[in-house]
Amino acid sequence: MNSALPHSTTNESITQPPIARVLLALYVVLFIVCGIAPFDRTVWVAENAPIVIIVGVMMAFARRYRFSAAAWLFMAVLPALHTIGGHYTFERVPFGFVTDLFDFQRNHYDRMAHFTVGFFAFPMAELLLEHGMVKKRIVGWLFPLFAIMAVAAGYEVFEWTYAVMGDPNAGAAVLGSQGDVWDAQKDILADTLGALFALGAYALSRRSQSSAAA
Repeated sequence: MNSALPHSTTNESITQPPIARVLLALYVVLFIVCGIAPFDRTVWVAENAPIVIIVGVMMAFARRYRFSAAAWLFMAVLPALHTIGGHYTFERVPFGFVTDLFDFQRNHYDRMAHFTVGFFAFPMAELLLEHGMVKKRIVGWLFPLFAIMAVAAGYEVFEWTYAVMGDPNAGAAVLGSQGDVWDAQKDILADTLGALFALGAYALSRRSQSSAAA
């Protein structure tokens, strides 16, 4: 496994899988398109600022560490969904077919986006376990889960602060609770379940690679 994802040295150039460039290009196109006449420019800025930072961090890590194609696919989902959500505001994203299919009482697009926050547990586990960053393997599995949970809680605090201190209409759109008093807790649960799903996918990926190498 380590040979597939080598740690870089100061003189070594890291080559990412080709899909990494494709996904970055698609994100840039989506960002530009969704930046044209969004429903609320203030909401668009508030929603996209954290995602731009995340993409920047991804690019910074990509200069030093090689991620698998699967890791890039997992990392690409949240920026795409969040960028679309920022264009419409999450409660107005055209998601009616799912709402009608399951007879939901609200638009659950935001909940789906929160689930994909947990997808970053996949590249975190890959980074920690396959680059020898932890002495005990259990840490490599638990740290991504706890990190996602901590980020999820922190983001809910950010949303609440923005809603209280910012423009009332924009704040409500960013908060996206849609009248649910337990929205923050459900969002954190969605993030956590997404992380568990991603870690499960990573475990299966490792097992399949080990079987292929045997």
